[in-house]
Amino acid sequence: MMSVSRRKTRYIDSGSFHEIIMFSAWGFALVLASVLFLWIGRLLDELLGTGPKFMLGLFFLAIIGSFIELYQEALKIIKNAKK
Repeated sequence: MMSVSRRKTRYIDSGSFHEIIMFSAWGFALVLASVLFLWIGRLLDELLGTGPKFMLGLFFLAIIGSFIELYQEALKIIKNAKK
């Protein structure tokens, strides 16, 4: 005779799933902004004949800006979770 096993079903509330998707999107935005600003910085460096000053400056600007936005979004999520 075959035995029937039941699986336990775990339900994930839509709030935590939404947060996971949101933070994944922030990771993608961080990478996209970094690559875009690196590319623009490289073009500026080639046009102006400078070293990698604009490339590195814009790269760090993108990283810092993305982390500030991510931090603000995380604070908003934490604030809403406490309510």
